Amino acid sequence: EVPHGIAVVIEKFHERQRTVKQENGTVIKEPIIDIEATIVCEKESHKGIIIGKNGSMLKRIGTLSRKDAETLTECRVNLKLWVKVRKEWRDSDAQLRNFGYVSRE
Repeated sequence: EVPHGIAVVIEKFHERQRTVKQENGTVIKEPIIDIEATIVCEKESHKGIIIGKNGSMLKRIGTLSRKDAETLTECRVNLKLWVKVRKEWRDSDAQLRNFGYVSRE
């Protein structure tokens, strides 16, 4: 289970062509999307939960997210994830704006 108080920031989103050799020997180009994202949490303990033992939870999050992104984009996705702690980011109007949320009025 992922803790409350997280945000995901897309750091890089780049589409490129990948050369693939098919079984019959023909070579084709297919699109692939490279995505780099940071999962931002509020506490060090949350970071540990998100990463999990030996990275198992982060791997699971990454696998499920990649599959969803591939369904959405209808092409292969190369996903890289990082986890960072930004203490009390939900209490900062500047951080909320930075992550794309509307500040509280």
